[in-house]
Amino acid sequence: MSSSVYDLIVIGSGPAGQRAAIYASKLGKKVALVEMREVVGGACISTGTIPSKTMREAVLHLSGYNYKSIYGMNYRVKERITMADLAFRVQHVIKTEIDVTEAQLSRNNIEMLVGVASFEDATHVKVTNSRGSTVYEATNILIGTGTKPASSPKVPINGRSIINSDLVLELVNLPKTMIIVGGGVIGVEYTCMFSALGVRVTLIERRPRLLEFADQEIIEALSYHLRDSRVTMRLNEEVESVEEMPDGTVVANLESKKKVQGDALLYAVGRQGNVDELNLAAVGIESDSRGRIPVDKDFRTKVPTIFAVGDVIGFPSLASVSMEQGRVAAARAFGDEKILSNPGLYPYGIYTIPEISFIGKTEEQLTEEDVPYEVGVAYYREIARGQIRGDTTGRLKIIFHRMTHAILGVHIIGEGASELLHIGQAVMALGGTLDYFVDTVFNYPTLAECYKVAAFNGLNRVSKFE
Repeated sequence: MSSSVYDLIVIGSGPAGQRAAIYASKLGKKVALVEMREVVGGACISTGTIPSKTMREAVLHLSGYNYKSIYGMNYRVKERITMADLAFRVQHVIKTEIDVTEAQLSRNNIEMLVGVASFEDATHVKVTNSRGSTVYEATNILIGTGTKPASSPKVPINGRSIINSDLVLELVNLPKTMIIVGGGVIGVEYTCMFSALGVRVTLIERRPRLLEFADQEIIEALSYHLRDSRVTMRLNEEVESVEEMPDGTVVANLESKKKVQGDALLYAVGRQGNVDELNLAAVGIESDSRGRIPVDKDFRTKVPTIFAVGDVIGFPSLASVSMEQGRVAAARAFGDEKILSNPGLYPYGIYTIPEISFIGKTEEQLTEEDVPYEVGVAYYREIARGQIRGDTTGRLKIIFHRMTHAILGVHIIGEGASELLHIGQAVMALGGTLDYFVDTVFNYPTLAECYKVAAFNGLNRVSKFE
């Protein structure tokens, strides 16, 4: 047993674990960070956020997607794009992110422990690796183990033609046709990427619409773009079985008795919490059927000195939110109540093509809550910068209170949406109203002008009833 006692042991070195460990270290605490992989960063750097978003950028660049409206539909930077082209860029970014993260952890004097962590009791964690097992003691323990792709007996992952999101870059060849099962964030993002590369994609989703947590109008716009990119959407459909054919192609048999055939199939239906190795039973903590650990508002589990943050606690499963959860949990573990975080101001970024980002309430939520609201919309095609960039399909929507003009939500679809959203986020956080956008001068030409155009559009709608 280790002779030293840590103030905090963090299990998992993804965004949530990193931020918790660093914040605790800055409080002067002795911190250890356990990671099962040989490199830091968790799934975020190795198989999730960083690889998928880097792949998206490579797709946009090599396919010339953003400039087809200017130079023609046949415009491409590289004529024959291969999976190796995409993987080259991804591996470069992954290596850089690992180096940056390792340096940051080292600067903050955080001790790295490599191995699989499991609970012995509420204050002791066993770390097992190829060299054996060691038990470490800590006053507080934080679980940030993240998630892995969910599996299904109906879909036999073989790593060749039937894959999950962790295996996308291991495809040897870019398929000509592809089946993607799952209309959540991961499934829709990869649908956009592959369709931008000219792959004929069939997207299968058991719900009646994609991304049900987002604004309906924005998702309708995305669905239009997907269909315009020759994506076939099979909504309200459930996969009954998947089989690999003798010629190497894949067939998805649907419960409706339809058959969908493709060169490859990506199964992207949900994620499962990484809790199997933790031995949660030793501390009396139970996870649900999807491996999610229940926590309170301070991210405490039922054991007061054990916290859980990030994807392993469930929605929204965003790297940015996971970082904030880790920071808050570390603060609470050591009695710091000064840090306040407002989930209502957390932004959402969905890296589809075109990009989607939003903050605040949707029209559907406000209607259900009987809130009197109005909407102002600006289209990229009306903005000089939209024409210059070649993106004439984007739009920005501001939802505001009819009487007070308070900003209730901002919803954007279009390139740069996740960056552009932060203007609306800042105004909401500081209690600004629609009048701020009317009275503010924005650089010209910029996409930020969309806020001013949308504000005037919204005020014009209100004035008709006053």
